[in-house]
Amino acid sequence: MTKTMRHSTTQIALHWTVSVLVVGQYLFNEPIAQAWNAAADGLPVSFNPLILAHVAGGVLILALVAWRLVLKSQRAAPPPPDNEPALLRMAAQVAHWSLYGLLAAMSMSGMAAWLGGVEAAATAHGVLKVPLIALIALHLLAVIFHHLILKNPILKRMV
Repeated sequence: MTKTMRHSTTQIALHWTVSVLVVGQYLFNEPIAQAWNAAADGLPVSFNPLILAHVAGGVLILALVAWRLVLKSQRAAPPPPDNEPALLRMAAQVAHWSLYGLLAAMSMSGMAAWLGGVEAAATAHGVLKVPLIALIALHLLAVIFHHLILKNPILKRMV
């Protein structure tokens, strides 16, 4: 593996594609939540393209995260900035792996719930939304901190 100063074009595209898909999953989740509740109450669930989009989006997120992890194993991430404290380096590693794990867990629990009717998976899917939002917010705040306070090129690596 070679060290570079920025992520590859494919890694950048995957990052932003997953970001947009995740935002869409949160913005347009109401139809699938209503359908789940209706099905749980024994009511019929009619076709809604937003439900299909939510399910397909979750499957696509899982596939793209897997692709991103394969690329990560083949191409090293850029080295941390020189002015990044060791504690922040460790926190970044934990946060990134946690994001990957939560994205995968959200996708898999959603599929198990919707496609398999697994109630525990639906519960987990609902619970995992909160830490995922928290990690995304932390990620955004870290980028702002690096850019404005530490004045290092973290942001430039992903645009």
